[in-house]
Amino acid sequence: MTQAAAAAAGRVRAYLERSGLDYEQSSPSTYVVTLLGERKLRTTVSLAVGDHSLTVNAFVARCPDENAEAVYRWLLERNRRTYAVAFCVDHLGDIYLSGRLPLAAIDDDELDRVMGCVLEYADGSFNTILELGFATAIKREWDWRTSRGESTANLEAFRHLAERQD
Repeated sequence: MTQAAAAAAGRVRAYLERSGLDYEQSSPSTYVVTLLGERKLRTTVSLAVGDHSLTVNAFVARCPDENAEAVYRWLLERNRRTYAVAFCVDHLGDIYLSGRLPLAAIDDDELDRVMGCVLEYADGSFNTILELGFATAIKREWDWRTSRGESTANLEAFRHLAERQD
């Protein structure tokens, strides 16, 4: 690890300690942070310090079951308004937020801004991704739960899908 990378890793670690965020250090230069949200209850973020940049990666949702083109188009349109990270997909079609920052940009303010953006983008887009890409599964789950008298509390945001007549 270069001297600049070691210094940046130290700044990341110090930020995480001061911020009170739940994290693990999986290697001397990689931190795995858990952000708590309202719609997407947990977003796991990897912060990996390299020789020249900090890489930020966060899993958002698995590959859509249906309507993938509309989901990906919606995400691409959102990318026009994002800061530091952008939506992307892996070889399986799973959805991530990913970005890179120069080591010189890493300080508490920038890390706070980036972590806030990751949380806002993952949490704020989650229900739309689910509605566009998993509507049939949500409706099926709602029907299954109601037929057995089970709670639909965590599906309440999708009540309109369950009530929609197809």
